[in-house]
Amino acid sequence: MLSNQRTGAVLTAGVLVTIVVFLLPSHGIIGRPLIWLSTLMHELGHGITAWLVGGEFHSFEIHWSTSGVARSSRPPGIAEALVPAGGLVGPAIVASVGFVLARRARVAQVSLVIGAAALAILTVLVAGSVLTWCFMLGLAALLTWIAVRRNPEPAQVAMVFLSIELALSVFSRGDYLFVAEAHTARGVYPSDVSKMAEALGGPYWLWGLACGAFSVLALVVGLWLFSRAYPDIGLGRLRGLRSRPKPPR
Repeated sequence: MLSNQRTGAVLTAGVLVTIVVFLLPSHGIIGRPLIWLSTLMHELGHGITAWLVGGEFHSFEIHWSTSGVARSSRPPGIAEALVPAGGLVGPAIVASVGFVLARRARVAQVSLVIGAAALAILTVLVAGSVLTWCFMLGLAALLTWIAVRRNPEPAQVAMVFLSIELALSVFSRGDYLFVAEAHTARGVYPSDVSKMAEALGGPYWLWGLACGAFSVLALVVGLWLFSRAYPDIGLGRLRGLRSRPKPPR
């Protein structure tokens, strides 16, 4: 299990790496895999939600431009709004779950193995382009390589880092919550919030606010649960200060 000091260093490094990557002149190439990770979870969020509501997940693609598209079918009714919402909140949910799983090194290690296996299976089932196949299988191989080490600490570090990247993507790509159209490599389509508004009524930006609020809440819960395992950092430190007994006068 990571020490409090090393955990704080991992959290700080994850944020700094992301900032530096996107400030570099060649960030379009260097930072692209990090954005693809967010796109991957977004599109899988659509497809898996379609499965959960009784529909079908046909295929999805990640484009070099970092956009993506998922093809699914779902029953009429509330599912018409849930499937678009699933993609919007998908990265935040995965990040929150990742923070919770990263509290213990062995749990993180086993979780990476399961996650790598799931990525490989999903690649075969629904990946719809060469780039998507390469990225997903490459990510699965990387996670497996980290997870099979005898020392589980690298798996815990990787889980924290991936969760940080997905959490930051919720904010760096938050503008998509408030647009009526999605511009992808395949053309222009109604945005996810526009599809929600069409199914539920109301303005599209209102559903953007709702999905954004849900995502932030999910991240706060995940980080709070993570901090409980490390009381000397972040929210855990504040909790420790409140519970510390007052010195006698």
